[in-house]
Amino acid sequence: MADNYEIFKNQVFAITKIDLSSYKERQMKRRIDALIAKHRITSYSDYIETIRKNPVMFEEFVNYLTINVSEFYRNPEQWKLLEQDVLPYLFNRFGNNLKIWSAACSTGDEPYSLVMLLSKFMPLSRIKVIATDIDKQVLEKAKLGLYNVKSLKGLPPEFLTKYFREINNSTYQIADSIKACVEFRQHNLLKDEYPGQCDLIVCRNVLIYFTEDAKNTIYKKFNSSLKKDGILFVGSTEQIIQPQNLQYTTYKSFFYKKS
Repeated sequence: MADNYEIFKNQVFAITKIDLSSYKERQMKRRIDALIAKHRITSYSDYIETIRKNPVMFEEFVNYLTINVSEFYRNPEQWKLLEQDVLPYLFNRFGNNLKIWSAACSTGDEPYSLVMLLSKFMPLSRIKVIATDIDKQVLEKAKLGLYNVKSLKGLPPEFLTKYFREINNSTYQIADSIKACVEFRQHNLLKDEYPGQCDLIVCRNVLIYFTEDAKNTIYKKFNSSLKKDGILFVGSTEQIIQPQNLQYTTYKSFFYKKS
């Protein structure tokens, strides 16, 4: 693009409240440039004017910025650890009415996975998970609860049988009883207020797209949102180096306790 990317970042923040400076620049700029080129627009300034005037392209832009790759029970061995070790610890420490936040939840695969897992320990009527994402479109998809069979490949068969209805050979819909346990909210990790007094925060495979400074800021905010001895569950590529500097201790691989 011929004109100034720094100016473009400021303009994007003004109209979307998404701070592109907090994302890894080369990767994000490449994604944005590809989108702009697809519309045969030749400058950032022209593209900004276009998304200001065109609501459809504005929504497309926000949706494109947010990285939505998700699946049920991603990294199953970590979910097994959550079931066999982490949740029993949390129940013992805080009781059964856990406050759980699924941050950057994308299309709902993760919070719905949490509800199904929790259903092995208690009735659905007692389960509530807060699920947030910056992208309104993926939240609407999450509320609809329709999923391609590929995103269900890691799900335990018992859950697929019990909580999903086959629509056709490639599409399943999740049960209303599971949907009722999740409260979806729009939320920007970089600027919005965080839920407080959480027992468990799950934020996986998202922070890899942020700069180190932004990641540390978010980890500190997660720490403030957790109760003492609460747990943060991160993705398999997001191990926290020197967690003690951020007031965590390692509980298990990819699980960190607020110290």
